[in-house]
Amino acid sequence: MKSPVLAAAVTGALAAVAWAQTAAIPAHGPAIVLFDGTDFSHFDTFSPSRGLNNDRGYLFSIENGAIHVSGEEYGFLITKEDYENYYLSAEFKWGEATHAPREGKARDAGILYDVTGPFSIWPSSVEFQIQEGATGDIYLCNGFALTSRDGKRMTGRPGQYVGVNRIGKGPWKDVTGYRDPNGDPEKSHGEWNQVELVVQGGHVTYYVNGKLVNKASQTAVTRGKIIFQSEGSEVYYRNIRLYPLK
Repeated sequence: MKSPVLAAAVTGALAAVAWAQTAAIPAHGPAIVLFDGTDFSHFDTFSPSRGLNNDRGYLFSIENGAIHVSGEEYGFLITKEDYENYYLSAEFKWGEATHAPREGKARDAGILYDVTGPFSIWPSSVEFQIQEGATGDIYLCNGFALTSRDGKRMTGRPGQYVGVNRIGKGPWKDVTGYRDPNGDPEKSHGEWNQVELVVQGGHVTYYVNGKLVNKASQTAVTRGKIIFQSEGSEVYYRNIRLYPLK
């Protein structure tokens, strides 16, 4: 029989390892509502097949106050303005469909920020990964560089995964519906999840459903546009708000 004191200590230690800190958001100003549930006035749309601002509901539409992303092709919504030193909060939930080249694989999307340079599917930027079993990972795109939380300098390379796993991440499999066996910060499929990003003076901090999941520093760029991806999976976004830091 286990000692109650020992059992409580073990349970507490495991919880601390998995999610060590709740969201600590710096002081900020009033929200810039990037999506208010009615229109895409703060965004441009882009996909390789349709180009700029010619989506016409193919990848991105509005349903019940949320952005519905069909995922039928890679593409994105990108802010018309550049931003720096902010707190970004948004919600997402998965739909059902997956499409080639990710049909049958872990549902995938993401938020790219500090985006600079010409439009492409993965422009120079850093990603807040949104993916089944991997939400909260950091992914570096097209030459973007930063310093990981263990002090390693990293640079993204085209066609090669360069990233930082979220805190406490377990083994990962690229299959639809995958859940992290070490404890997943995402809620059950079909439920809304909150993702929060703090970008401040070259430091970035990620939260999923109120829990700290990743952080990095010395980002190569500290100002740029923000992208919400379509990446082969049906997904919904809502309540997208950006708060300038004081």
